[in-house]
Amino acid sequence: MSIGNSPEDERPFEDVSEEARPSIGRVLKDARLAAGLTVDEISTATRVRIAIVHAIEADDFAPCGGDVYARGHIRTLARAVHLDPAPLLAQYAAEHGGRPAPTPAAPLFEAERIRPERRGPNWTAAMVAAIVVVIGFVGFTAVKGGGGDSSDRTQLAEGATASTGTSATPAPKKPKPAAPKPAPSDSAIAAAPQDKVTVQVSAPNGRSWISAKDHNGRMLFDGLLNKGESKTFQDNTKINLILGDAGAIELYVNGKKIEDQFQPGAVERLTYTKGDPQVG
Repeated sequence: MSIGNSPEDERPFEDVSEEARPSIGRVLKDARLAAGLTVDEISTATRVRIAIVHAIEADDFAPCGGDVYARGHIRTLARAVHLDPAPLLAQYAAEHGGRPAPTPAAPLFEAERIRPERRGPNWTAAMVAAIVVVIGFVGFTAVKGGGGDSSDRTQLAEGATASTGTSATPAPKKPKPAAPKPAPSDSAIAAAPQDKVTVQVSAPNGRSWISAKDHNGRMLFDGLLNKGESKTFQDNTKINLILGDAGAIELYVNGKKIEDQFQPGAVERLTYTKGDPQVG
């Protein structure tokens, strides 16, 4: 009769380490399947591209374009399948070195270089140059007149005497430079034709990469909107927008402010038509 542990006691312990925990992609995919949704349906509901949904469910976050966008996609997909995104975001932070600093939007789109905007003429500099030219001309005339002979001065005096008692003809006023056209205001947007959709995108809280297309898919703008700048887009049918950092953006659609509470760092894909924003 032997004394010792039975074979069952020598079985290896079950692996309960973090390595046994399901991956982020597996959790999202299982929840989607449990909700009875296809990848196409989840893409339509969240506006996250189908290729990115497939990549995230395979735990490949490179197509997201950076940690900020990956976190935003994880949060969006989790909410769409009725999951609490906090544990998944904590798991992502643990697996990818903690919460990163926000990734600038511009390097993510190096394939399509940002074209510099065409700026209007600098009327302030033009006015300063005109004033300098006038002062120089007056000074040159005064110096030249002071160097004339006595006969010139006598003729000038006689001309002044002869003109005494006559009404002086006012000198013609120099035309002022045309003032630069102001940027479209909210009232101008409100007065836009009713048969068009007008969207104004402004960045009062920080900069954000934005993309705008018309109903034919033609690119209206693709670049970085710096803090304090704004862009206005108009189309006969609809405007499609992508906001790289929606929390920094304010939107006015057909003269009305969109009151959606966009989160900082969140990527939003939006479409507006002539009837937006709809009430109720």
